[in-house]
Amino acid sequence: MDLGYKGKTAIVTGGSSNINRANVLAFAKEGANVVIADIDDKQAPKVAAEANALGGGGKIVFIKTDVADPASVDAMVKETVKDFGQVDVLVNGVGWLDSPWGLFMEQKRETWEKMVNLNLWSVFNCTRAVLEQMIPRKYGKICNIGSEAGRIGEFRQVVYSACKGGVIGFTKAIAKEVGRYSINVNCVCPAGVIPEKKEHVSELSMTQGVTQDTLSEDMKKMQLKLYPIGRVAVPGDVANTVVYVCSDAASFIHGQTISVNGGYSTL
Repeated sequence: MDLGYKGKTAIVTGGSSNINRANVLAFAKEGANVVIADIDDKQAPKVAAEANALGGGGKIVFIKTDVADPASVDAMVKETVKDFGQVDVLVNGVGWLDSPWGLFMEQKRETWEKMVNLNLWSVFNCTRAVLEQMIPRKYGKICNIGSEAGRIGEFRQVVYSACKGGVIGFTKAIAKEVGRYSINVNCVCPAGVIPEKKEHVSELSMTQGVTQDTLSEDMKKMQLKLYPIGRVAVPGDVANTVVYVCSDAASFIHGQTISVNGGYSTL
């Protein structure tokens, strides 16, 4: 299926690693221009080169961005519009969970603040910046990467769960505001996503260094108990959903929270 991305431009925040690396590659394969908005200037250029090598027809670039800083986000969006003319798609992918996971009463306030800044404020900042140019055009697609933690609450992930719950609520509310401008907003909630290889993970990633090729036998047995489909997700499982929900083929999907979790929860 041709999802109609040729000539369109997508911004993917956190595109240097894991799920968002897969998102960048998926949009690139569809022929979109892609801006990787990330603070990791070591890994992100490698992903941009990898995506350009796919030969999808679009141009993939890296713009160093601190998504927790509104000024940095505004500058990134302005540069994107200058280079490509418009922003058609925003994927709010940046996320961070402290490692090792800690109990709420044992965490420092600085840890809470970092999680709120990266998981929630980043979504506010980036959404506001792209809406300023999507609304006049009466066109746009926004996909927020949530988490099953935000739907069910996870042990040792209290503040992270609260942030992702906020992302889900934000998605529903902003969808009601901007639907009149033909701007679709949805939220995709993964669970248990483990990248295939170490080189696909940024040093700033929250995956704690676990990859598909390093999973122990005990971990694999645990997966069989937690995931009815018999495995955890790979990043491409999520990216396939993101690329579809941001396409015009999904134009009547709006304000929704879509789980990509292998049956981990059934809400």
